[in-house]
Amino acid sequence: MKTREEALAWGLSFPEVYQDAPFHDTNWVLVRYKKNRKAFLWTYEYQGQMRINVKAAPEWRDFWRNAFASVIPGYHQNKEHWNTVILDGTVPDEDVKQMIAESYDLIAGKKGSR
Repeated sequence: MKTREEALAWGLSFPEVYQDAPFHDTNWVLVRYKKNRKAFLWTYEYQGQMRINVKAAPEWRDFWRNAFASVIPGYHQNKEHWNTVILDGTVPDEDVKQMIAESYDLIAGKKGSR
């Protein structure tokens, strides 16, 4: 997964979600859960790289960061709860999808939706 479109398409495939651009900066496009309006997927370009921010459970946060150099503490978010994934192709698509799914589950209060 290397593009915003791919990340958004996967994020929008979850139940009860919608796309949002809440800032006066079109670079930031989010996917939110309808019932509580919380964002679980943030997409943006930074330093010439497409990136996503996803919420991570504490027991998985460090696992992902240690597994891939392109998973770093969440940019502009609480570093304890959010990871940034640089979409440079070094993280397999299935792992990116799993991180987005885990973020959705945390925001939506679900366990193992996918």
